[in-house]
Amino acid sequence: MSGVEEPKLGEECGVFGMYDLDGNDVASTIYYGLFSLQHRGQESCGIAVSRTDGPPRNSNVCKGMGLVNEVFDAEAIEKMQGDIGVGHVRYSTAGASVAENTQPLVLNYIKGTLSLAHNGNLINAVELRQKLELSGAIFQTSIDSEVIAYLIARERLNVGKVEEAVKRAMEKIKGAYSIVIASPRKLIGVRDPFGFRPLCIGKRDNAYIIASESCALDTVGAEFIRDIEPGEIVTITSEGIKSDKSMSGDKCAKCIFEYIYFSRPDSYMDGVCVYSSRITAGKILAQQHPVDADIVVGVPESGNAAAMGYAMESGIPYGTAFIKNSYVGRTFIKPKQSARESSVMVKLNVLREVVNDKRVVMIDDSIVRGTTSDRIVKALKDAGAKEVHVRISSPPFLYPCYFGTDIPSSRQLIAHNHSIDEICELIGADSLGYLDINRLDELIDGDKGYCNACFSGNYPLDPPKEDIRGDYEK
Repeated sequence: MSGVEEPKLGEECGVFGMYDLDGNDVASTIYYGLFSLQHRGQESCGIAVSRTDGPPRNSNVCKGMGLVNEVFDAEAIEKMQGDIGVGHVRYSTAGASVAENTQPLVLNYIKGTLSLAHNGNLINAVELRQKLELSGAIFQTSIDSEVIAYLIARERLNVGKVEEAVKRAMEKIKGAYSIVIASPRKLIGVRDPFGFRPLCIGKRDNAYIIASESCALDTVGAEFIRDIEPGEIVTITSEGIKSDKSMSGDKCAKCIFEYIYFSRPDSYMDGVCVYSSRITAGKILAQQHPVDADIVVGVPESGNAAAMGYAMESGIPYGTAFIKNSYVGRTFIKPKQSARESSVMVKLNVLREVVNDKRVVMIDDSIVRGTTSDRIVKALKDAGAKEVHVRISSPPFLYPCYFGTDIPSSRQLIAHNHSIDEICELIGADSLGYLDINRLDELIDGDKGYCNACFSGNYPLDPPKEDIRGDYEK
């Protein structure tokens, strides 16, 4: 039997920046940092480095389509000499999946070189882009990240410091953005005032690192210092760290799905362990949707911890029902349906010995379009499962996301058009239960400063009039 997996959501990207104050090369560390963030994007990647003791324009850039270990080799990394740099792994939510949209973006302007890597999505990118074009701006890509880079470069002409230019750009842009920027002499980390996407600071010896997730710090042997706060601009120079929190707002809207699915379980974000969040989700599911069963299994990887939580709470034994082919990328990350279908059929295989003649509780993190959930249930039953009870560690997806998550228009979301009972019948499950939206804050220790718009329709910012994703449904 060829295993299947629901085409999952795309999260735009992961970012990693580093400045070694002792002057050592940073490219190899950025490479390993990106490798640990590969789950956040598999379409393209890139690294840009430069020397802070060199001329203002001395950047060395390598980027391309594909995985980190496909784009870079030892020879390429060896040639990339520089003590400051940024890296990026990308999944496209705004802008096509083509080579010219790869990041980091590297701009050469009157003040030198600016390298920028962005995670998130702007909701006013179309409007800003049109205004800039009318004033003579020429864009090389179709991504909203270039709008940010252009605004920073333009504002830099009017202020004395690049961090002040970043602040002025922040006053114009709206939406989700966690950004790392390398200027000729500074490394800067920026998080939008709502804190939609994660960003943290680490240190190794005399080098500072800014990364999307703390797991990237662990990978390169760096010590976690702290999270960058929503609305904060962190500037790292030869003198150390400086912080500007003047753009911080009153309302946080951290993406709850970072904890449910996107982030690696070994990451800590805003003081919360992702693994613990998923264990909690599973326990809640067991409380809300109990069932008589013989075994609890998770759909790898993000369903595993929630399945363990369900087993702990219910007392039903936890088991491994799926063998995953580790050499296949995360299926959801494939941008076209045809690419998804070719991937899902080789990704998982059911262990017949585990599920045969058993009543199975199968835990997954979400059902998006529902195009393959029926096949994964069928695969379990073909392997001998007497019953398959599906439990989902998130509420039903009802609304699209405009803040860096590739949740499609409502018409493509199965839960928007069908009741839970109807979805249960469509996927062939014996029962179906979702996480209660009112208990989401338990996943992040009672913190209510999160965004659940994809479940509730309560957007922290008004949706865009025009959707740069090309998939906007009024």
